[in-house]
Amino acid sequence: MKPLKELVRPNILKLKPYSSARNEYSGHAAHVFLDANENPYNGPLNRYPDPLQTELKNKIAEVKGIPAEYTFLGNGSDEAIDLPYRIFCRPGVDNVVAIEPTYGMYRVCADINDVEYRPVMLDEHYQMDADKLLAACDKNTKIIWICSPNNPTGNSMDRKAIEKVLTKFDGIVIVDEAYSDFSRERPLRYELLKYPNLIVLNTMSKAWASAAIRLGMAFASKEIIALMNNVKYPYNVNQLTQLQALKVLGEKADVERWVRLILQERGRMVEAFSQLPLCEKVFPTDANFFLARVSDAQRIYDYLVERGIIVRNRTRVQLCNNCLRITIGTRNENNELIGALRQFNA
Repeated sequence: MKPLKELVRPNILKLKPYSSARNEYSGHAAHVFLDANENPYNGPLNRYPDPLQTELKNKIAEVKGIPAEYTFLGNGSDEAIDLPYRIFCRPGVDNVVAIEPTYGMYRVCADINDVEYRPVMLDEHYQMDADKLLAACDKNTKIIWICSPNNPTGNSMDRKAIEKVLTKFDGIVIVDEAYSDFSRERPLRYELLKYPNLIVLNTMSKAWASAAIRLGMAFASKEIIALMNNVKYPYNVNQLTQLQALKVLGEKADVERWVRLILQERGRMVEAFSQLPLCEKVFPTDANFFLARVSDAQRIYDYLVERGIIVRNRTRVQLCNNCLRITIGTRNENNELIGALRQFNA
């Protein structure tokens, strides 16, 4: 990769980050807090949270196997998606390349930051072509986005293709592994030392069943993490989120059981859905959802909405014509969906 200084926006390199009250005495014991204009009552919620989430990062390090100094925590994965644009991409000048179809927030953040977004189509098997991704790049391409397992297709991208991009591209490669807990693939976060241009995204929203607390993770080199910490807002992860995340991370056995149940249900659901007259194809999946091509996605979607069952209609997404994306729920929820669809008049 290029030297990091050549990839980072000049104004970010010169940035003097805001120094919060909690940063300035870090490493020293304290019990009287008269520095941050806080209300002294209603503890502990009257105090600003740890801006670097030290306790939580140490716990995540135990669970994820990545040292805390290689970890960034954000307000959902959306913050971890947005920050690289602000760090690396000059508005109106630089561009990013991404597989297509994929998670829509990569493009939304590009539009917000006035950065050209260059989609590269997957093939008919929803697989990426490394050479096509690299061919879409030019001297102003700062980031390549890869989601694996991919959303909305559900499948993992070919590992050799990802590694080729990581090796050949001289900018930043971001691999979103939000659904990796449902896949047998070895997570790429374990390869950070091999690929200094790699950022891997994770989330508490999927396997950890904590979408409501809005906690996203990014794993990268210490130098990239330092840049993300400089640019983020001082108290980006609130205290309630940090406390709840610590609680859930201490219940790893429950999470592993949930994942097993979801994978069992996924197999059952794929088989049952495949047998429906309205189903034309169920695509391979490594996630907690599957994508299926059906006879009339809009009509089936509307039919389910009338019965209080909500799935995702992806028919307007490129390469996903007449496709529904269906999340794996509880056994009862899944049975209700299949039962309703068996009564659908195709």
